[in-house]
Amino acid sequence: MPILDSTIAMAPILTVENVAEYLRVHPSTIYRLVKRKQLPAFKVGSDWRFNRESIDRWRADAESNRGPINYPTRQ
Repeated sequence: MPILDSTIAMAPILTVENVAEYLRVHPSTIYRLVKRKQLPAFKVGSDWRFNRESIDRWRADAESNRGPINYPTRQ
């Protein structure tokens, strides 16, 4: 997978494809999250757009709400 394009990381408004690359998921995952109203987005015409700062806050909130990961210990 190519390294994230630095212009995507700096752009204030992102497309579905940009967000998918930024979060390293498939674009269909982005559409699914938007449909479920789990990802902050807005429409321009018929196209979804995302505020990069909102995506960063959403990601940080998701990480903090998940809590610590409990990996199984080997015995």
